Amino acid sequence: MTADINFGAFFDATPSPYLILDTDLTIAYVNAAYLHTTRQTRGQLVGKYFFDALPERPGAPGDAEQNMKRSLHRVLDTGEPDTLVLQRYDIPAPDQPGGFEERWWSSIHTPITGSGGTVKWIVQRAENVTEFVHSRHARQLTEEFTEREKGMAAELYARADELYRLNRELRSAHARERQVAVTLQEAMLTVPDLDRHDDNIAVRYRPATTSLNVCGDWYDVVDLPPDRYAAAVGDVVGHGLHAAAVMGMLRSALSAVIRAIPSPAQALEVLGLYARSLDGATAATAVKVLIDTRSELIMYSSAGHPPPVLRHCDGSCELLDQATDPPLGARPHHVPRPQAGLPYTRGDTLVMYTDGLIERRDEDIDVGLARLSTALTQEGSLSPNRLADALLDRLGVAGGAADDIALVVIRL
Repeated sequence: MTADINFGAFFDATPSPYLILDTDLTIAYVNAAYLHTTRQTRGQLVGKYFFDALPERPGAPGDAEQNMKRSLHRVLDTGEPDTLVLQRYDIPAPDQPGGFEERWWSSIHTPITGSGGTVKWIVQRAENVTEFVHSRHARQLTEEFTEREKGMAAELYARADELYRLNRELRSAHARERQVAVTLQEAMLTVPDLDRHDDNIAVRYRPATTSLNVCGDWYDVVDLPPDRYAAAVGDVVGHGLHAAAVMGMLRSALSAVIRAIPSPAQALEVLGLYARSLDGATAATAVKVLIDTRSELIMYSSAGHPPPVLRHCDGSCELLDQATDPPLGARPHHVPRPQAGLPYTRGDTLVMYTDGLIERRDEDIDVGLARLSTALTQEGSLSPNRLADALLDRLGVAGGAADDIALVVIRL
């Protein structure tokens, strides 16, 4: 099967200068990078004999034109690529009639054969290494270096410069994707029911400080009148737009299920079945709590997620870690998930979060949990909004971390 590739679009997209010649050395095609580096227009080059379009500077030292011709004819005669690793070949200056600009090139001529096996086209890749020739790096090459060795140094410089350009473009693309993903994430994290608990619940989302781990974390709050409400946090494995999309689907599904099936364990069972059919959702984690304000009881279930922390009014902290099961979709067969409950006292504070809040690469997770509990003990009397900010600050992630952070603080 032949790939459907638009080679014109490919050459125009590459940052390296390319030119294609026919067997008469007439220019058949130039890409945008070649036009940029030679400061010529397409009309000045295409359809012209190469050495008429780009003539050697009169009186130029050396045999630049002859070296170029010999290289091109070697390709025509042998059908093999040929390289000119360091060659001065000045170009016409478009803003100086009759003038020329100094240019040093690292050129590779590659043949393209026709159906009969003979050369039909020559592709010239010509990297401008003038900056290198005038740099301190080139001046450090003493007379002990041969011209070929100096040319190899110029070639390495050209490749390094190309990698720099490609890395810069890649970083720019990552930055654009990250911004789109974060915007999508923040839009999907809107919680309509949160307004009814405005003074008692605070939520925070901090995207990762790099693009590598952004947009897998989420939170949700669902009101279940007359005297119950549910909250959840979760974490999708992966990053970028795909993780944000998967996050949105899991969050929406759980939000819908909990309205029909208030039991946290049963809701996570349904979500786990859904996760198996969703590409990228397997191994996602989530924890769901149901808060009954009449009986002052918290029911909860966790799918491989770090345990919520309940801070009592006396300052002591308790982990909700008695109903933990593997992540969503991890089991090959359906198994009922566990559920646990514990009472609370009005004024207690429940904190739910994702692992970016407590996990650090160089320490055990228990250390992070202890740090969170200590911060809660000391700062737990603050209002939910102030407490959320204080926790991010005390754990050193107010400005973000290497991973996403979702945080829910509930004053019970």
